Amino acid sequence: MREALRGLTSRGRWFFGGAAVFAVSALIFGEKDLLRVAILLAALPLLAAAYVGRTRYKLSCSRTLQPHRVQVGGTSRVVLRLQNLSRLPTGTMLLEDRLPYALGSRPRLVLERLGPHQASSVAYTVRADVRGRYEVGPLVVRLTDPFGLCELVRAFPSIDRLTVIPQVVPLPSVRMAGEYAGAGESRARSVAVHGEDDAATREYRYGDDLRRVHWRSTARVGELMVRREEQPWESRATVVLDTRNLAHRGEGPTASFEWAVSAAASIALHLRHNGYKVRLVTDSGIDVDAAEAGGEGILLDHLAEVKLSQKGDIATLVDRVKHRTDGGLIIGVFGMITTHEAELLTALRGSGATCLALLIDSTTWLNLPTAAREEADQAHGVAALGLLRSGWRVVGVPHGAKLAALWPEAARGSRGFTWRAAMAETVSGGLGT
Repeated sequence: MREALRGLTSRGRWFFGGAAVFAVSALIFGEKDLLRVAILLAALPLLAAAYVGRTRYKLSCSRTLQPHRVQVGGTSRVVLRLQNLSRLPTGTMLLEDRLPYALGSRPRLVLERLGPHQASSVAYTVRADVRGRYEVGPLVVRLTDPFGLCELVRAFPSIDRLTVIPQVVPLPSVRMAGEYAGAGESRARSVAVHGEDDAATREYRYGDDLRRVHWRSTARVGELMVRREEQPWESRATVVLDTRNLAHRGEGPTASFEWAVSAAASIALHLRHNGYKVRLVTDSGIDVDAAEAGGEGILLDHLAEVKLSQKGDIATLVDRVKHRTDGGLIIGVFGMITTHEAELLTALRGSGATCLALLIDSTTWLNLPTAAREEADQAHGVAALGLLRSGWRVVGVPHGAKLAALWPEAARGSRGFTWRAAMAETVSGGLGT
């Protein structure tokens, strides 16, 4: 009851003030009718406080997000269901769900009185324009009496989480060069074979059965070789995301880093839906195997929260990619790189992998003077040429480029043919090498 009295609204307090005025007037003028009015004015807020206080702890609430994972720019419907667990009806309730700033202003909803054991639902919609994982709730319910004299606030502790993933762009179905084919498919296997009997072999390891030694391959190679065990070959792809802060430009949802995150998510899901075993690696520590159970959701959840790294570097990224990577397809989404960093990326070709780079010219996200623009273009061109010479296929990504339009070019295995003329002109005219 004390807490209910502390919840008196301004109207309730004015009623008490009016009761005091009428009570003093009744004493001064000796009018009993004024005293009756004073008692009535004082009793109404007390009755309202008792009414609201009795229903305060007899409500249940549940929240449902439909869906709980949305893309950037998408909407989610939040459904609130409240039930009156008491035998007394409630008054009008004002609902306010607490939301982070990125999801917009806090919704305020009015729920009419609930009868005994009655339930009712209300809903609102949130829109997310920035990646991340956001807490929805707790729900604050303001209970009032029919006269608006008393208002109590109750906060339900339950919190739900809305995951805003990067935008996933549908990509055209094209065959990727250098893929490993799964068993039973028509695509050619990319596995080294030795001997006329087409037996796949590998180096002898301690404990191998000597009956599996392939003597013809052993004589040709000069070291002991054994037949590989029969195993279903599967298409494997590693998607590499460059999260270095120095490699990207721009701010907010239109920054070059957001383009890179969206591209990584789109490529990973496209390859996974086409039968690839997909792995996502970043230099900031993310290493997700999307082939595992629930891997797609885990991958998207990581990309929803990935941020620019202040301490990331290409050497660390190369080490992470080489760990547990043996051939297959490597697709890197890189920001600006130097010639030295391009040389470091050459190490990924040593595992026999087919390497494709989406090289973002993040300087095009800035308005640079003419001289600075020419210098930035030269540096970008030289880095792309370094990747080309090391065996990477390179596809340039300027500001405003659409991934769906670039994807067929990347899949053709053109080894960056769009760069060759530009590279030759840049190197011969600008650098003299």
